[in-house]
Amino acid sequence: MSSAVRDWHALAAGCRPDGRLIIDGRRSDSAAGETFGCVSPIDGRTIAQVARGKTADIDAAVASARRAFDDGRWAHKPPAVRKKILVRFAEKILAAKDELALLETLDMGKPIGDSLSVDVPSSARCIAWYGEAIDKIYDEVAPTARSALALITREPMGVVGAIVPWNYPLLMTAWKLGPALAAGNSVVLKPSEKAPLTALRLAELAIEAGLPEGVFNVVPGYGHEAGEALALHMDVDAIGFTGSTRVGRKMLEYAGRSNLKRVYNELGGKSAFLVFDDYNDIARAARTAAGSVFFNQGESCNAPTRVMVHEAVADQFIEVLKAQAPKYQPADPLDPATAMGALVDDNQLRTVLGYIDVGRAEGARLLCGGHQARSESGGFYVEPTVFEGVNNHMRIAREEIFGPVISVLRFSTEAEAIAMANDSPYGLQASVWSHQFDRAHRVSRALRAGTVQVNQYDEDDITVPFGGYKQSGNGRDKSLHALDKYTELKTTWMRID
Repeated sequence: MSSAVRDWHALAAGCRPDGRLIIDGRRSDSAAGETFGCVSPIDGRTIAQVARGKTADIDAAVASARRAFDDGRWAHKPPAVRKKILVRFAEKILAAKDELALLETLDMGKPIGDSLSVDVPSSARCIAWYGEAIDKIYDEVAPTARSALALITREPMGVVGAIVPWNYPLLMTAWKLGPALAAGNSVVLKPSEKAPLTALRLAELAIEAGLPEGVFNVVPGYGHEAGEALALHMDVDAIGFTGSTRVGRKMLEYAGRSNLKRVYNELGGKSAFLVFDDYNDIARAARTAAGSVFFNQGESCNAPTRVMVHEAVADQFIEVLKAQAPKYQPADPLDPATAMGALVDDNQLRTVLGYIDVGRAEGARLLCGGHQARSESGGFYVEPTVFEGVNNHMRIAREEIFGPVISVLRFSTEAEAIAMANDSPYGLQASVWSHQFDRAHRVSRALRAGTVQVNQYDEDDITVPFGGYKQSGNGRDKSLHALDKYTELKTTWMRID
């Protein structure tokens, strides 16, 4: 065992996270004094007692956010001042990199190397990027007649409720928080009860950076309690939600039952990965597919779990894909060399194993994996799993599994590939592998997905939007387009005599 591994285990043994909620800039217990245990998927041990926020706590957080917005302590600050605070906030995230990475790994099971190299720095870049954007976005003057002056201005919405998932707890929080704060809103965040710890620490860092009290409040709790209360609240102006399509439907329902608040849903996916026979590096395509699905234990909404390969190169592709699986065997998430860690909890473990059983029952051929791993650890691990002989009507090809499971489907023509890819309730992401420029362009335009990658996958930058078509939702995180979700457009007419 390397010294780095021993260091992370020592840090983990001494980690005592504070699970109290944050309202009006202060830590406090829930109104009812209730807590729930935060269980680490690494070994099944309880690492913290977390405040169980309910309606009373949401009411207090929203009231705090509303006071902060109405008195202008954040929204009325000059853009240059808000920029300086958000940039300082990003710097504090980087300064706390080891602490945040450890909390992220202990909380949801991803490898510490990924938390250090991806989640924490990407979150800091997101906050800094939106901070830098604040004083570089201009309003408009409409080209009206000379007798009038028409101004088109962006204005903050007010109080934004953000509800984020457990698969990328820190990064998904940053994706909501960056544009919402940059626009001048106040935020009430409800992190997933399965992974709430980094969000709570993030709020402390924001306050240390100079964000005024009440502008960013965090209320952990269960979805049917704190989440529902936030989405139904009559004084919340918008909800930014990332999670399952099932819960996304509830967000729309809650808006209809309350004040018709804006709802921006970034939901599930079943992304297609199309490999044509003219692509001349089949091994690279297969390695990319494996890395993209097995990254983060397959707990990624954009994971390309429907791999569609031309029949002429399918056997070659499958052999390389199978050979990749051993590189992703689940291992100790606190070891920096680990490529794949633990699923978030026992429920997710049972869900993934259940889908694997469904795949077998439906007649798909299991090529590798398919079993629980490291059960002696007390944690929740599943082997990297590959199915072949899958058709688009099978549940494993249509439903989001959210685990390290790849389904390989074969096609014979371009038209068939496009039809298969689009035959899905989801439309989050897709990939096209072809060396024919006209084909790559034609197929990309034909695919109904929010992002289409050509001869690559998981390329990413804060400057491009992330979101999907169809039941993958209407949300758009990242890029300047995210500001559209957290601002209102106002037209002001002035008569010129």
